[in-house]
Amino acid sequence: MTVVRPGELGTAERTRWREIQHAAPALDNPFLSVEFALAMDRLRSYVRVAVVEDAGKIVGFMPFERHAFGIGKPLGSWLTTCHAFIADGGVELPARLLLRSCGLSVFDFDHMVAGQPTWEPHVTAVRPVPMMDLTSGFESYVGHVRDQSPKNYKTVRYKERKLAREHGEIRLEWCAADPAVMRTLTGWKSDQYRRTGRVDRFAQPWIVELIDEMHGQDAPEFGGVLTMLYAGDTPVAGHFGLRTHHTLVGWFPAYDPDFARYSPGIMHHLHMAEQAASHGLGQVDMGKGGREYKSWLKNSVIHVSEGRVARPSATAAVHWMGRTPFNKARNIVIDRPQLYRLADRVLKGFGRMRTSLQPAGTEKEPSGVR
Repeated sequence: MTVVRPGELGTAERTRWREIQHAAPALDNPFLSVEFALAMDRLRSYVRVAVVEDAGKIVGFMPFERHAFGIGKPLGSWLTTCHAFIADGGVELPARLLLRSCGLSVFDFDHMVAGQPTWEPHVTAVRPVPMMDLTSGFESYVGHVRDQSPKNYKTVRYKERKLAREHGEIRLEWCAADPAVMRTLTGWKSDQYRRTGRVDRFAQPWIVELIDEMHGQDAPEFGGVLTMLYAGDTPVAGHFGLRTHHTLVGWFPAYDPDFARYSPGIMHHLHMAEQAASHGLGQVDMGKGGREYKSWLKNSVIHVSEGRVARPSATAAVHWMGRTPFNKARNIVIDRPQLYRLADRVLKGFGRMRTSLQPAGTEKEPSGVR
């Protein structure tokens, strides 16, 4: 096993990565693609990949982040929604052996592809990920949504007609290329982060740079997809995500709060699914999480796992004391809808208070966002 930076992989190694990923449906996620690892490597000095060989043949790749004191994290960590050991079927490499070869003392994960032998002994929870399965076509998918959630579906379509009457024809732009459209979306998202008491990811210039680089990618096996829903000439909701040849993964959805009464985000998801199907994609991964709209837009699920691997060390002990109580508390909230809604309201209240206390005229745009 060798550990290198993704940018040091040769053409043959990158091709082998794609072969392994393409052969396993469970690995069909753009966050597991070599293209994403290469982009992260260009922007972050702590990105590494373990190249695993057996009898002279590459059988796996493990992308990861190596932080101070041997703390390991999945590639993209808190920024992404899927992680994995990209390996041939049947490869069973003990997690602690993998950590030792990578120079890691501890490795936390919470979006690992479920069922991988390397991580199974260390899994503490398995979570469902809601999916929009489009393999039978959009009409079949939307028929399922209409049958399973008739009231919700009827309400969204009513609001869509009302929005069209009051503001103009509804249309969705697929793969919008204009950088100004991206700036509109990230502006909405930054505002949403602040209003809801979350950390504004777009305040970090390297994330803005990563998004812009991904926006420019468009190959058969990997690309960025920027969509924008319009009422007449007015943008009302959008999304930026990544895709493989088969799967579009949700990443940054947002909408103009001035149009919130029309539920433009859900409206956008339905139009996005229709366009995804028409462009040959088979599914939309909405990401794990407690948003209620996902429960009635989904017609399938996959699973990701959470857990922790540690090798005996002082670093691992300190890390356990710092992280485990927090993770347990977080899972208690996630598993109880009433607590999740309460926590969401508290964060939104904090966001409103923070905004109201900010002196007029001092609000700044996040660095790199125009």
